[in-house]
Amino acid sequence: MSMSDFQDFWALVLDVWSNGFYGVDIGQFIVALSIFIVLMLVRNLFTRLLLRRLEKLVSKTDTQLDDSLVEALRNPIRFIPVVLGVFFASTYLSLSEELQTFATNVNRSLIAFTIFWALYRISDPLSEIMMRAAHILTASMIQWLSKAIKIAFALLGAATILEIWGIEVGAIIAGLGLFGVAVALGAQDLFKNLIAGLFVIGEQRFQPGDWILVKGIVEGTVEEIGFRTTTIRRFDKAPVYVPNAALSDNAVTNFSRMTYRRIKWVVGLEYGSSATQLNQVRDAIEDYISNNDDFVKPDETSTFVRIDSFSDSSIDVLLYCFTRTTDWLDWLAIKEQLLLEIKGIVEVAGTGFAFPSRSLYLEAIGDDLEVAPLHFANKQNGPETSTLGENE
Repeated sequence: MSMSDFQDFWALVLDVWSNGFYGVDIGQFIVALSIFIVLMLVRNLFTRLLLRRLEKLVSKTDTQLDDSLVEALRNPIRFIPVVLGVFFASTYLSLSEELQTFATNVNRSLIAFTIFWALYRISDPLSEIMMRAAHILTASMIQWLSKAIKIAFALLGAATILEIWGIEVGAIIAGLGLFGVAVALGAQDLFKNLIAGLFVIGEQRFQPGDWILVKGIVEGTVEEIGFRTTTIRRFDKAPVYVPNAALSDNAVTNFSRMTYRRIKWVVGLEYGSSATQLNQVRDAIEDYISNNDDFVKPDETSTFVRIDSFSDSSIDVLLYCFTRTTDWLDWLAIKEQLLLEIKGIVEVAGTGFAFPSRSLYLEAIGDDLEVAPLHFANKQNGPETSTLGENE
């Protein structure tokens, strides 16, 4: 090997060193990579100092909104050193025009991503401001607006980045429009539920936390009103996801908005009861309800105890009243006490509760005709009451 061969090899090494990576000097590339690594190493220190400074500033205020904003911006702030690292590293490199354009687009995309990521993150704290307008907007509507704002920021961010890379967003939207027509034909139920959800929220039929009943569908507590379905938690803690259209097209009973809770009973007394006994039972029940603060007074709502009708096996007394409490457990306790009181009233009056019975007459065949009544009775003694569920 001669000296000239070694010089040729060294010249080749220098050429590769100067133009070995897409025409970029490897030395510059190493320095640029070092700049990026250094910024990654100081990333935690940078974010810790900046966030600590911001937290110290917001701690001096009385509102919790700025604290929520700082917490929401934590991750975007941690991403800033990455953006700076890519920017300083690409700026240090001596790039060709084509690579410089590519690097500029990367930097612009990272900056746009960070900005819209921050806007996306602060959408949740900003919803707290909208909560102050709860007298105008319902909680569910505010949740929908918050979700819509987040989706809008995400779409605007994606459109901005696409525009940076020279991709025409308008053409994409036009193409999606044609595609959307085809999708809409096959997704009518989706849009129906979406519109139904808007009607449910606009009409304020119920809010998260309300106890509702949709006959034949579900009964439970509303957890969330979504774009397509509403989550209702049954009393056995099983979640039920009901399409919004089912809640919009069917009658919904909202028990959480009850003013009072009803008790409606039909108390059947024996046919052997005298008029005096019937009046005594009626008046005693009426006095008990009128003098008990657990029940709503007659001047506030419909409340009455009346001898109602002659049924097949009993003389019926209709009891119709309301309790002040709407809590189910308290209502059960009041209803139980009322039942025991009625039991005592009937016993004091000297009469009894009727039960369904039937008389069967057999006529003897022969010269002497006899009529012999045979009585069959249901042995389940007690007051005849209307079917009461927990929703009365």
